[in-house]
Amino acid sequence: MTEFDVFNGDADGICALQQLRLAEPLDSTLVTGVKREIALLERVTAGPGDRVTVLDISLDTNRAALDRLLAADVRVRYFDHHFPGEIPSHPGFDCHIETLPDKGTCLLVDEFLDGRFRAWAVVGTFGDNFDAAAYQAALPLELAPPALAQLRELGIYINYNGYGAQVADLHFAPDDLYRRLHPYANPLDFINEDSAFRALSDGYADDMARARGTVPTVAGERHRLYILPADPWARRASGVLANELAQASPECAQALLTRLPEGGFVVSVRAPVTRPEGADVLCRQFATGGGRKAAAGINQLPEADYDRFVERFIAAF
Repeated sequence: MTEFDVFNGDADGICALQQLRLAEPLDSTLVTGVKREIALLERVTAGPGDRVTVLDISLDTNRAALDRLLAADVRVRYFDHHFPGEIPSHPGFDCHIETLPDKGTCLLVDEFLDGRFRAWAVVGTFGDNFDAAAYQAALPLELAPPALAQLRELGIYINYNGYGAQVADLHFAPDDLYRRLHPYANPLDFINEDSAFRALSDGYADDMARARGTVPTVAGERHRLYILPADPWARRASGVLANELAQASPECAQALLTRLPEGGFVVSVRAPVTRPEGADVLCRQFATGGGRKAAAGINQLPEADYDRFVERFIAAF
């Protein structure tokens, strides 16, 4: 029997897997990629008796590959919080999917494990920009404010590391970063002992210093749109900048359009923090769009669709 762990390369996916494999250790084949690479089940070749665990990628996007695996008598366990579409009913399918606007995959796994590795759930929840939910989840840990601030920083850095058009854009490949995290049951020990934390911190500081100088191209009372250049630093910083802007202006929707070298844009959308819904509906109106209610994106928005996107972004929020 072969085990596969298929997970999003962002903080929510990595920290969800971290919790699960601390609780259920095993050797598995890791399947992941940059944050926006979500059609990951297509890369899994499995047969009868094999097991696949899926974390933080849309069922709707992976439906055909999921159906193929289930038809081949592969057992699939699925944790996710993105729009799933119709959920299949199959004896080999163990489904843990919820789409609440403030509950990510880390919190679903934390619930499944009865809070055994809650600190990692807090890290991933901060990384996914669910600050209020992360602070609430952290209450039983009774952490001092500086320690809690460190968990928040780690979540932001892991999430930041996942953004890029390709793995070469990242400071660490997501599977490599997971392997570096995995020995640490306590994320504070990782922060204090592994040089990867400092590398991520330094890279984040440099990239965000550039990103914070960006001014909005479109600005209104309830929406702001920014355009970033086709540079690796911009691709790395785009999602975290969107989260930061959302927290700084909780009544405003944010859209960050990062130019692609081949033309067009990668799009990150954040619904207003005070009304965390609608980002997924907006982005699914475009061919490569998807995500969750509070935060969504479009992997490739053609230049020709720019005006249509702006129009629908303003109308949505």
